[in-house]
Amino acid sequence: MKKYFYSLYLILFFIQYVSAQDYGIPVSNGTVNSFDNVPIAYQKTGSGETVFVFVHCWSCDKSYWAGTIDYLSKNYKVYAIDLAGHGDSGLGRTEWTIENYAKDVKAVVDKEGLDKVILIGHSMGGSVVLTAAQLLGDKVKALITIDTFQDIEEKLTQEQMDGFYKMFEEDFTGTTKEFVKGLFAENADSILVMKIADDMSSAPPDVALASFKSLFQFDEAANFDKINIPVRFINSDKFPTNTDATKRHIKDFDVKIIKGVGHFPMLEKPEEFNKTLEETIIELVKE
Repeated sequence: MKKYFYSLYLILFFIQYVSAQDYGIPVSNGTVNSFDNVPIAYQKTGSGETVFVFVHCWSCDKSYWAGTIDYLSKNYKVYAIDLAGHGDSGLGRTEWTIENYAKDVKAVVDKEGLDKVILIGHSMGGSVVLTAAQLLGDKVKALITIDTFQDIEEKLTQEQMDGFYKMFEEDFTGTTKEFVKGLFAENADSILVMKIADDMSSAPPDVALASFKSLFQFDEAANFDKINIPVRFINSDKFPTNTDATKRHIKDFDVKIIKGVGHFPMLEKPEEFNKTLEETIIELVKE
């Protein structure tokens, strides 16, 4: 019986996130070699002067943006990337770092000849797009990060990082599942939670663990000090956002909070998230 309901949920899940092709909007897939010749897979759809490039979170892939991309592609040109080691992209990399993931984003932007780009990153993807903005310079118009940065001045001790990492190293699958469950709101759809936990815990452990290490070492405040473009956060209310700390490092900043969700607002409350994101986009395009 449980298997039946789970199968039914998956069917409904994919019906909800119908392809942009169902709206008559062409969707195409591309591949580009990154700096180290690892193939990077990406999807593009829609049209418009301003371009949006979506980057997924740790141990996820571009499919997590499916509903949002369908929503935006009716009015905007949208790209979604699989970082190396994720989704349909290649695994032949030796160093899984935020800096190298940012080069994956740059590879796609350069191949497609994109300009006036707004980079959108979720969780680890937020750190990736922040770094990519530094590599791309004037090509990037703004950043939007999704439940990534709560307190950009906070730093973990080496002891905290080592303890956290050790749990994943000893039992990657089990620890990841429990970790993911803790990222959702208490009233989250249990089947959605199970689906995401199963998916993320099936990631290649070597890629995931190395990515965690790089993310722990990433100095958020120092990297924001290196850019001078508008930055917008869309965060959940599960974890408090330290806006005072953020404003010390970002000149043009604003934040929107989606209540009653956890770390995956685009999946937990897709309609509210899409409207919030579009409002943020409209505000940025007007500037």
